[in-house]
Amino acid sequence: MMIDNRDLGFPSEDIALIKHLCDRRFGIGGDGLILLNPSKEEDFRMVYYNADGNEGTMCGNGGRCLVAFAHDLNIIQNKTTFDAIDGLHYATIADGLVDLQMIDVDRVELHEKHAFLNTGSPHHVQLVENIGEYDVYTHGKNIRYGAPYFQEGTNVNFVEKVNDESYRVRTYERGVENETLACGTGVTAVAIALYEQKKTSQKTLKLHVEGGTLEVSFEPEKSQYKNVFLKGPAQFVFKGNIQV
Repeated sequence: MMIDNRDLGFPSEDIALIKHLCDRRFGIGGDGLILLNPSKEEDFRMVYYNADGNEGTMCGNGGRCLVAFAHDLNIIQNKTTFDAIDGLHYATIADGLVDLQMIDVDRVELHEKHAFLNTGSPHHVQLVENIGEYDVYTHGKNIRYGAPYFQEGTNVNFVEKVNDESYRVRTYERGVENETLACGTGVTAVAIALYEQKKTSQKTLKLHVEGGTLEVSFEPEKSQYKNVFLKGPAQFVFKGNIQV
């Protein structure tokens, strides 16, 4: 859900309200709620709340959707720079596709069976087989709350190779506490982790998620990953009014 909050009228401290609005049975329904707030120096500020009502870390697909929302509101034209919880983001929009620059990544932890990194939100990345039948909810929940993540938790991405340039990804998202149909920071983490693990030599990857296909590109530079971009469509669904 996207809310034009340039007048700062939305009661953003009301966790119960945000949780209610995100409820798919009794509210509007969504994996999260995003406020388009004013910014002193940039085009706008993005504030993201998880479906549990608490303010979250960066949401990549949410950021792309907010760029499309700002474009529809005529706040921006074909490019923008905006504030988010993890810093500044540059983005362009053309022909329904939003290309969003993510933060640089300077640390990827490699373990025997998984990788861990932060792409604006923390992500566990793990290769699996037969991903279409994989129990994402059970395995994701166990990893999300297990060692070494515990209460703070992590998002959990399960990955299977399609070909040299594309992979299929399914994600258990903290805050949603279930599988989500697409996670932007998640596919960004997957692309970088696969390159760091030498599972691929491609610097641009197609990531097939349950909600569609996204593209991630990056430039490795010594121990860092720079010019990281997340690209994909942002589709308007509906609009409405609600008393809060």
